[in-house]
Amino acid sequence: DTLWDLAVAEVEKRENAEGDGEGAEVSEKSVLFVGSKNGVTTNTAILFCLFFSFDREEILKPTLALEYTFGRRARRHNTPKDIAHFWELGGGTSLQELIRVPITSSNIGAFAIVLVLDLSRPNELWTTMESLLQVTRSHVNKILTKLGKTNPEVVTEIKQRMWNNLQKDHPDYELVDPFPLPLVIIGSKYDIFHEFDSEMRKIISKTLRFVSHYYGASLVFTSKSEALLLKARILINNLAFGIDKSKSVSVDHSRPLFIPAGLDSLHQIGPPPAADSDIGKLHANTPLELWKKVFEKTFPPKSSCDLQYTKDPAQDLQYAEYEVDVMRAQKNQ
Repeated sequence: DTLWDLAVAEVEKRENAEGDGEGAEVSEKSVLFVGSKNGVTTNTAILFCLFFSFDREEILKPTLALEYTFGRRARRHNTPKDIAHFWELGGGTSLQELIRVPITSSNIGAFAIVLVLDLSRPNELWTTMESLLQVTRSHVNKILTKLGKTNPEVVTEIKQRMWNNLQKDHPDYELVDPFPLPLVIIGSKYDIFHEFDSEMRKIISKTLRFVSHYYGASLVFTSKSEALLLKARILINNLAFGIDKSKSVSVDHSRPLFIPAGLDSLHQIGPPPAADSDIGKLHANTPLELWKKVFEKTFPPKSSCDLQYTKDPAQDLQYAEYEVDVMRAQKNQ
C-alpha cells in the first residue's frame, strides 16, 4: 500500500468508529457560583475538586471579580462531549451587579445558579442569600420579559421548567415560589458549623431547608470531606451535564443535610423555630418574611456596609505586574 492508501484507510476507520456518535446533539449549559465573601475561595475549591486535578492542601487565591472556566464530559463512548461553562462571582454581595454579565437572553434557557453560604457566619447568612438571589431574580425577570416579546415559546418553557422538581400532587405545590433558574444552595464549612450549639445548628438547618424548599432548590452541606464533596458533585453534575441526581435524602439536623429539590415538605420542616407567643408578635406578609424575622432574632444581621469588599485589589500581590506597577508608582508620585 502507498502512503495515500494507508491515509484513506485510517480516515475510513476513524469515521466508522465515530459513526455511533454521529448526529448526537451537544449539550451546552452554564453555571454561576455566587456566595459569601468570607468564603470566596470555597466556590473555586468545590469546582476544582469536582472537575479538575486539584491539591486540597494548596492555598487558593480568592476570586477578585468574575472568573470563567469550562468543563467537558462525554455522555457515552464515541459521542461528542457536552460543554459546561462555569462562572464564579467573588466579593460576596459587593459586586453583585456583575451577575448580569454571564446571564443573557441567549443562554438563559440552559443556565443554573449555585449559591454558596458560609455556615460558620450565620449573622451574614440571610443578608448574603437574600441580596444575591434578589439581584439574580430581578435580572432574570427582565430578560424573560424582553424575551417574551420575541420568543414567547422559550419563556413558557423556562417557566414550566421551574416547576419540574415539584409534582402537582405535592402538598406544597400552591405554597412555594420556585426560583426562575435551577438553584443549588451549598452550606460550606460544615466542619466549623458542626461545633456550634445544637440549638443554633437546628435553627440554621431548618431555615435553610425552608428557603431551599420555598425556592424549589436543592440543599447540601459540605466541607473538605471526600464524602460531602461527592454529594455536592452529584448536584452540580446535574446542573452542568444533566446527570441524574441522587434520590437519597438526609434531613437529620445533627448530620450534614442533603436534600435534592422537591424531596422536602413544609410538614417535615415544621414551623419556624420560635415560641408561638413570639411568632404572634412578628408582623410578616409572607411565610418567607416570617422565617427571616425568626432567624434574625437569633442571628442579628450585619449591615450591608459590613459585607462590602473593601480590600483594594490593586495592592494584591497575586495581581502584581512589574512594568504596570512601576508606571503606576510614577503616576502616583
